[in-house]
Amino acid sequence: MLTILFSPSEGKNKGGNETKKELFGSDKARDEILNAYNQLITKKDTNELEKLFGIKNKNEYEPYLSGLDNSQLMCAIERYSGVAYEYLAFETLDKDAQTYLRKNVLIFSNLYGPLLGGDTIANYKVHQGVAIADIAPEKYYKDRFSYQLDLYLSDKEILDLRAGYYEKFYKTDKPFTTLKFLKDGKTVSHWAKAYRGIVLREIAKHNICSLEEFHKLDIQGLHVKEILSIKNKTEIVFNIGE
Repeated sequence: MLTILFSPSEGKNKGGNETKKELFGSDKARDEILNAYNQLITKKDTNELEKLFGIKNKNEYEPYLSGLDNSQLMCAIERYSGVAYEYLAFETLDKDAQTYLRKNVLIFSNLYGPLLGGDTIANYKVHQGVAIADIAPEKYYKDRFSYQLDLYLSDKEILDLRAGYYEKFYKTDKPFTTLKFLKDGKTVSHWAKAYRGIVLREIAKHNICSLEEFHKLDIQGLHVKEILSIKNKTEIVFNIGE
């Protein structure tokens, strides 16, 4: 089976009506960092909150001040609202495609660490690269979840659609495939997020179960330029065009 590694986003959707359940791996392994986050929220130190959220306008970070325990819950794949998720457009997919995304996507959250798309999470805010109290999320989760991720992915093929920063949370020794997008011969950055969302949407729509099936998938606007292999990494380079 194919598992897709994916990034979170700074933007979040509000609300949610899901029930609390055990998250990927272990809830207990998250206790220290989640408690540290809640304590920062409870202290309501403006300077600390501005740093944590990456926002200076209190009206903008007001939705996150209720803390994790009092927040409504939503599936991780639906909680995020950044560029990649806009182009994924989860809510417009049919039920089978939505189920696929809940089961086969691993999102690397700055607060929760690795999450399956169907894991239910609170509405939270952690600016990328910021420590929570004195805890660096990328090191915290790499130390606690790498072994569990190795076990979980041992019998799966891996398509890594994460932004480079989230490689700090987990690196695999297994063979994996990643994508690169070129426009007029130059690597795109902002639009890479959009195309990661587009690719994930097409994978879900077509219930892609293997890398072999993915290679056969025709995605409008993307044309394979070359495929590069270095050690355990295969990189598919796409040209963006009509």
